[in-house]
Amino acid sequence: MKNSIPKNPNPLQAVNYYLDQASERLGITGARRDLLKNPHRELQVTLPVRKDNGELHVFEGYRVQHNGSRGPYKGGIRYHPKTSYTEVKALASLMTWKTALVNIPFGGAKGGVACNPRILSERELQALTRGYVRNIDLALGPYRDVPAPDIGTDAQVMAWIFDEYGKRHGYTPAIVTGKPMELGGSKEREAATGRGVVLTAEWACRDHKIKLAKSTCAIQGFGKVAGAAAKFLEERGVRIVAVSNSEGGIYDPKGLPLVRLFKLRDQKKRIQDYPDAEKITNEELLELKVDLLIPAAVENVIDEKTARRLKAKLVLEAANGPTTPMGDHILEDRGISVVPDILANAGGVIVSYFEWVQNLQQYSWEKHHINQELEKILRLAYETVKERAKKEKVPLRTGAFMIAVERVDLAERLRGT
Repeated sequence: MKNSIPKNPNPLQAVNYYLDQASERLGITGARRDLLKNPHRELQVTLPVRKDNGELHVFEGYRVQHNGSRGPYKGGIRYHPKTSYTEVKALASLMTWKTALVNIPFGGAKGGVACNPRILSERELQALTRGYVRNIDLALGPYRDVPAPDIGTDAQVMAWIFDEYGKRHGYTPAIVTGKPMELGGSKEREAATGRGVVLTAEWACRDHKIKLAKSTCAIQGFGKVAGAAAKFLEERGVRIVAVSNSEGGIYDPKGLPLVRLFKLRDQKKRIQDYPDAEKITNEELLELKVDLLIPAAVENVIDEKTARRLKAKLVLEAANGPTTPMGDHILEDRGISVVPDILANAGGVIVSYFEWVQNLQQYSWEKHHINQELEKILRLAYETVKERAKKEKVPLRTGAFMIAVERVDLAERLRGT
């Protein structure tokens, strides 16, 4: 089995490896496995945008609808220079398994545009977004495909999507989630992914006999998800000793002052401008001796090399696909538990589901109700994964994929496929 593990996989090869592992145990083979592996629909679009200097620039965009057997396709839209068809296809697949695992009535999709949003003006970004929506308009709909924010996009981008779609179809707030509150967004949506990571950390620490309130944590990342997770962990007494961005990280074994770091971030300054911490690389951050490690940035950062040097007691995947299959295997051999991405970071899509429901009902939920329902859904998913992993004598990731694949395969069979 070890020889079949891809050593340097791209994101799609990695997620398909986990799908194959689960399918093998479930007895799903041949055409049925191919059906679960391949997207239902793939779109690639050309997006011409007139820049502020008058020059024409052509961007490439994607929308992959992986599986819609359990409900409308659901998935974020990513704006990043390295966005590719392969990456979007992998993330669409992950969304299928994530929504099935937490048992909400969505399928899986993902979108992306290969661009650097940091160097685009607001007018250019809006033109790009509206052009993207016009190009994929026929594939979207509140009962067909519901986008959301991802890396490089935010509530403002979702507002432009909402408006552009509405020009053709009328007022349709349920077409997109992660919108501003003033346009039908949900309370708690922005913090939901980070909150979900911390909830799973609480339960996993309990099961692994780690005292959360006395633990230390290193977080790779300091964006929306990582920042929210850091804040909620600190409120629970966790000492955040390291955070990072694409340029590297900062480390203080006594704990970092999050308030000061948030202030730097809000002022568009670098966390490296904080003077009273040691500067470290992202690789060094991953190898710190801490209780909890939260990779919350990009994929494939815990590879074979890093997994051998990792010293954390527990890994919680806030990013999508941060651990390679070989890295995962090594951590398993070393007895280091991993709470997989399709469980740990599912808080965002759960509250996106709540936003969609509120938009369809035209009725807003209160903050306490949203957080209560989030915890209920995520807790059930966590306990179900834990019990399945225990029963099958497999890691949490394999247990999670087995549950998700089983549910999607059943939906396909009931539909007559």
